[in-house]
Amino acid sequence: MSTDTKPSSRDRLLEAAAALAYSEGVGIGVEALCKAAGVSKRSMYQLFESKDELLAASLDRRAAAYTDLLLPAAGDGRTAREHILHVFERVREQAGLPGYHGCPFLAVQVELKDAEHPASKVARRVKGGLTEFFRAEAERGGATDPALLARQLTLVFDGASARAGIGADDLAELILPTVTTLLDAAGVR
Repeated sequence: MSTDTKPSSRDRLLEAAAALAYSEGVGIGVEALCKAAGVSKRSMYQLFESKDELLAASLDRRAAAYTDLLLPAAGDGRTAREHILHVFERVREQAGLPGYHGCPFLAVQVELKDAEHPASKVARRVKGGLTEFFRAEAERGGATDPALLARQLTLVFDGASARAGIGADDLAELILPTVTTLLDAAGVR
């Protein structure tokens, strides 16, 4: 007897929304979402008030995995500088994979252009968490202005992931030297 259980309709919708929004954009229709999830529109609306709510829930569900992918393990003995560089090494690695379209949270914010959209709020929270990580590490590393450096690093992160996501730049020889220059200028050890 198999112990495999089929994912619930809710799980399938969340996965389809995250995958399709990333690969095709947030303008994906409800019919396409339901078809990809193998769920009826009626069922979708029983589970989620709207497509906007579904999109926000799918992003929220992916946030922890995305953060775990980018951020180093806390207390691993590495310096603040090494922790910050770790994030950009991960971006460089991800950018080299097929199907990379940049940071999914930045993409949603840019596409929606509505700061009050439920998905934009989730994306802003996740992006704010990354900036806070940079600020805390910059402070730990002795940066002259940790808040400014954190904003600069977020700018580089977003710009690099967006440019790599549209195929405009290969990050291999660009991202780490850029971040290293910022860390050196800020005095981060």
